Amino acid sequence: MTSRFAVLAGALWSPAAFAAAPDLPHLFGIPVDFILFGLTLAGVALFHRYTLQVALIGLAVITLYKLMVTGFRTGPGLAGLAAHLGHEWVILANLFGLLVGFAILSKTFEESEVPKVLPRFLPDDWKGCFVLLVMVFVLSAFLDNIAAALIGGAIAHTVFRGKVHIGYLAAIVAASNAGGAGSVVGDTTTTMMWIDGVSPLRVLDAYVAAVVALFVCGIPAALQQHKHKPIMKDEPRGTHVDWARVGIVVFMLVLAIGANVTMNIKFPWVADYFPVIGAAVWVAIVLSIPVRKPDWRVVPPAVKGSIFLLALVTCASLMTVERLPAASWQTAFGLGFVSAVFDNIPLTALALKQEATTGGCSRTRSASAAR
Repeated sequence: MTSRFAVLAGALWSPAAFAAAPDLPHLFGIPVDFILFGLTLAGVALFHRYTLQVALIGLAVITLYKLMVTGFRTGPGLAGLAAHLGHEWVILANLFGLLVGFAILSKTFEESEVPKVLPRFLPDDWKGCFVLLVMVFVLSAFLDNIAAALIGGAIAHTVFRGKVHIGYLAAIVAASNAGGAGSVVGDTTTTMMWIDGVSPLRVLDAYVAAVVALFVCGIPAALQQHKHKPIMKDEPRGTHVDWARVGIVVFMLVLAIGANVTMNIKFPWVADYFPVIGAAVWVAIVLSIPVRKPDWRVVPPAVKGSIFLLALVTCASLMTVERLPAASWQTAFGLGFVSAVFDNIPLTALALKQEATTGGCSRTRSASAAR
């Protein structure tokens, strides 16, 4: 897993690595399509209020460049573009279904009021501040890290009576990111790897570094917050857990995981031609409506955010990934800095695409290639 990310870092960290591809249009030794991709990511980072527009413009420019100049791996012109999208649509549909579906899942979990009863399990001193960070860490293992951070922030606002130190807020965000690092349902990037055929067990080792980061960052932040404002132990009055909503959350996760595992093991050809995971999440949502109606208000912003991410993932899929340099510890180290500035979702997509291309895996996976 590390090697595929290292390969990508080299592309962005060492322009000279592209010198071996003179047949492609290039500038300063870098293929032009990678320059356009980098400019798109830079635009997203700089114009954060217009991220969707930047991503769509970047996708349009890269697509026109491929149509008019280089063509696609699947062929030149509109036929090549259609063939490319024919290969990619299942991954994109899966991501769209999961991203929007998990927004509903996160809201359902929040409305279950489980987060509000968590304070009863928190110690009264600084260790309670740290245990809250651990809870956020655990929540983000099965919820989107943004949702976990928002839930953690809401709990912190309650138990610290509205006086939350800025350093502790940063620790909540860090814990939510770290908690999803080793879970295929806790972070969009690991979910992408799971959809691409990477076993959930392959990402578990990320928790080694994630747990270390939790302690290194979490303990100082907990001490700082305790000094700023001690924790309130008891949960707000009138709090009752809605176990039906908790059951819906569990049902959605079990159905999504079960569908993906079953299809990839027994019917891998189905997963190649149909967005099984995304569909499974929405089947669970529809079946749960008679029990508890979802909060549909979260759908429009989730759709907008999903389109933005899918635009970047599509940009990554159009890159000439076979030209990326070999992996090394230097490129892996460089990727850490690159992903701190640019969105890591398109970077992950580019790395996965590079592995599939250079590794000889076709997009029509066999059972062995999926693993």
